[in-house]
Amino acid sequence: MGSIAIEEEIAASADAAWKSIGDFAGIGGWMPGIDSCDTEGEGIGAVRTVNMGALKIVEKLEAHDDDARSISYSITEGPLPVQNYLATIQVSDAGAGCKVDWTARFDLPEGVEEAAIAPALEGAYGGALKALKAQLENA
Repeated sequence: MGSIAIEEEIAASADAAWKSIGDFAGIGGWMPGIDSCDTEGEGIGAVRTVNMGALKIVEKLEAHDDDARSISYSITEGPLPVQNYLATIQVSDAGAGCKVDWTARFDLPEGVEEAAIAPALEGAYGGALKALKAQLENA
């Protein structure tokens, strides 16, 4: 099993960060590189198709908790050679601002090493959180 964990402290309220992160259909508003995001359905079980250039990633909303400011999704289709992919983004209060934790765990096909997957995910998620930080801190 592989896993990653990224965190970012943001000088904005947890509620402000959650407003962006908690909107499953709104990921294109804060994550760089997304050309379009189409969502089918609402609530748990909703599916979003994220288009990034030639890449298409299909994700399913698995859990959404406004009180805990937590959202989890699985990847059902995409370019990464992973299986049983589940990511969770959690926003928590931290001093005068907030902290965002983005974790994911996944199974790797035989012959694929975690080191071949994790750095790309960490880079994408880390870049997304830095973009969100800049957006919220410069609002």
